Amino acid sequence: MAETPGGVRQGATQPRDSEWVTGPSLFAGLALELSGTLSIFLGAAGIAEDAIFRAPGYAYRFDVTAWGWLHVVIGLALIAAGLGVLLGKSWARGAGVAVGAVSLVTQFMFIPYYPLWSITVMVLDLLAIWALARFSTA
Repeated sequence: MAETPGGVRQGATQPRDSEWVTGPSLFAGLALELSGTLSIFLGAAGIAEDAIFRAPGYAYRFDVTAWGWLHVVIGLALIAAGLGVLLGKSWARGAGVAVGAVSLVTQFMFIPYYPLWSITVMVLDLLAIWALARFSTA
């Protein structure tokens, strides 16, 4: 292969050495990973200290410890799906959309307890779902 003056090689492309994805799938996988990590932090805060979150008179009122465990479980599922997307696994796109949707609904229900955090995670979930549903890997 010939090199141009800037050091860029011309000719046939080499196969990728890595199994990692690029483009929208990379973005979606990283968004799922970040959303999962933030959900785990939120869940750990709810489990450790019930006095952190308050939402008097809320229709979907659960024990904050129960919310905490729910967020930890969903966060772990988000991380697993995000890792699958980043590794290019065939099951990960559907799992990422499904778990992202579940996370989106639970974060929406958690808005009265901690609005800014929930809305931030909801945006990450929406972007990940959009990227996974919109762009194909082929």
